Amino acid sequence: MAADTAVAPTAEETLESLLREAEALKQKLEEERQKLNDVTLSCVAERLETINFPNLKLRRVLKGHQAKVLCSDWSPDKRHIVSSSQDGKVIVWDAFTATKELTIAMPSTWVMACAYAPSGTMVAAGGLDNKVTVFPLSGAGGEEDGTGGGAGAGAGTGGGAGAGAGAGRKRTVATHTSYMSCCVFPNTDRQLLTGGGDGSCALWDVESGQLLQSFQAHAADVMALDVAASDMGDTFVSAGCDRAALVWDMRCGAPVQAFDAHDSDVNSVRFHPAGDALATGADDSCCRLFDLRADREVARYTKESIIFGVNSVEWSVSGRLLFAGYSDYTACVWDALRAQRVCVLCGHEHRVTRVTLAPDGTALATASWDATLRIWA
Repeated sequence: MAADTAVAPTAEETLESLLREAEALKQKLEEERQKLNDVTLSCVAERLETINFPNLKLRRVLKGHQAKVLCSDWSPDKRHIVSSSQDGKVIVWDAFTATKELTIAMPSTWVMACAYAPSGTMVAAGGLDNKVTVFPLSGAGGEEDGTGGGAGAGAGTGGGAGAGAGAGRKRTVATHTSYMSCCVFPNTDRQLLTGGGDGSCALWDVESGQLLQSFQAHAADVMALDVAASDMGDTFVSAGCDRAALVWDMRCGAPVQAFDAHDSDVNSVRFHPAGDALATGADDSCCRLFDLRADREVARYTKESIIFGVNSVEWSVSGRLLFAGYSDYTACVWDALRAQRVCVLCGHEHRVTRVTLAPDGTALATASWDATLRIWA
């Protein structure tokens, strides 16, 4: 009789019970991880010699944008750079001569992301228009356009015939339900991986614009993407405003690892050149190193004097150095093993939004809200 009169739990009570159980399991898992946390990476690396890192010197200042530069990417030819800005323009630069070779007007301002294709023959860009557009380049980077001066910027397609023809073949490849925050070619010109403010990542076919696969697990906006450096190109990592970095397997369409140690939005994520670790930068003023094999954080790059958020991280070719761009107008170079800062790059007049290394590792490009890009070597 008592069983007949028992009140069944409501859906809210059941959900609350499951959430409590999930938190208890998370706590138990963290306790088990801490039992294996016998020594830090910096302690192991104390026996290594300190890096005598010479200060990087400013070699070029790229001026041409009329508003905040939000993103940049190096071409595989190690000479050209593509940048996108709040002024609604995408510019292809010759980093050697500091001149514009192609200027493209986008449908809206706040062009939040841009990326070179692995072949160097096309660039992708998008932002608040919720779309990603691919622009084939004439030659290896719009060489026929010359400097892409005022007339080119006004027309939106650069000054030369080659640039106009290249921009004329543009096509919309991806469309999100919210702004597009990041894009990358997964080791092939045929596909494009994007992330957006709708909290999803998506893989698109460049030729047809068809959605190949959607990746949904983030609880907030996706802010950064990176693809593992492998021949298969089937592993990528995403990070966002849910303070988490998720490692995905494209073949199953689900995250295979998750790291949520940050205390604020994660703005940038990059795979280590060896492919078995990743670095993140967040608004909590901290960069972190996560080892995929240990499934945990192994190093933290921060100082008490650093109180501004990290907007971008980048690895050196060897993986010994970690570059980070901050909102205090500087970029820092960290010894990734000893977790020590070895160099500070000063010169920008506003927050550094993007730090990218040339493919051969000989030059570093920083983009900033001060409307310039700077090349360090």
